[in-house]
Amino acid sequence: MSLPPPTLPSPLTRVADERLAGAGVELRLKRDDLIHPTVPGNKWRKLIPNLVAAREAGHTRVLTFGGAYSNHVRALAAAAAGQGLESVGVIRGDELANAPRNWSLARAEAAGMRLVFVDRARYRRLRETLHEPATRRRLADEFGPCAVLPEGGSNVPAARGAAAVAAELVTQLPDLGPRDLVCCAVGTGGTLAGIAAGLPPGARALGVAALRGGAGYLEREIAGLHADGWGRPFANWSLDHTGHGGGYGRVSPELDSFAAEFAERHGVRLELRYVAKALRHLYAAVAAGSVPRATRITLVVTGPPDPVAAPAPAADGS
Repeated sequence: MSLPPPTLPSPLTRVADERLAGAGVELRLKRDDLIHPTVPGNKWRKLIPNLVAAREAGHTRVLTFGGAYSNHVRALAAAAAGQGLESVGVIRGDELANAPRNWSLARAEAAGMRLVFVDRARYRRLRETLHEPATRRRLADEFGPCAVLPEGGSNVPAARGAAAVAAELVTQLPDLGPRDLVCCAVGTGGTLAGIAAGLPPGARALGVAALRGGAGYLEREIAGLHADGWGRPFANWSLDHTGHGGGYGRVSPELDSFAAEFAERHGVRLELRYVAKALRHLYAAVAAGSVPRATRITLVVTGPPDPVAAPAPAADGS
């Protein structure tokens, strides 16, 4: 299975909306969801550098972690197959092992991924101790030698891959600077870390956390990626923890209504668990007067919407 080439740079489109214009705010969408048909959005930017490094290190297998509707797991399965690598997905929730596969897990298996379902307590222990040599040895003993990617795929190569978003914006908006706010949804922090590191002086990055209760933890993760990947901190970014809409994977009727209205007005369907939450947060901030006039917002559309006929996601999907 070979991967078709990506569409880069991803398109930048302006959204004409009187609600924003009345507040003196411009909105553009950085359409990373259109980069690739099977490895879309920030997943292409984050995964391909890791998989190339895995092959160069002599690995034939890559292992990662995620929930039942994980965009990361699904994209990794396709990307690994395209790079000639085997893939293993450790999935949160052992009760899913004998259940019918949802559309997301079915796509991962169809791409050749081996799915391993573990209970939530073990999943949490693996995630929290992944940096420890003993955990890596246990994974190698159980699954064979493999390159291991964390949940969401956020590490230094991934963050450096995400920095290309900012590099593309510099060419698409030559005056990118103090009036600009570049926003993205945040699951594990790698995309925000890369964008912040790549922005020119004056421009700022804002992340809207999709994880409830991640305050402090996510900031440390992003600061750690900056320290390890660039050798210095960046002061041009911030995280908002009020836009998660009830928690990871939760989609409220209000959020669903917002996304449906946006699609009707502007012809763009939104991924609900991350992108729609970030955009709704921005609209609410503008309505509240929290965004200064003359601000130009660029929202990075980090992934595509679910298939139209997909079932509603589980509450713990990531």
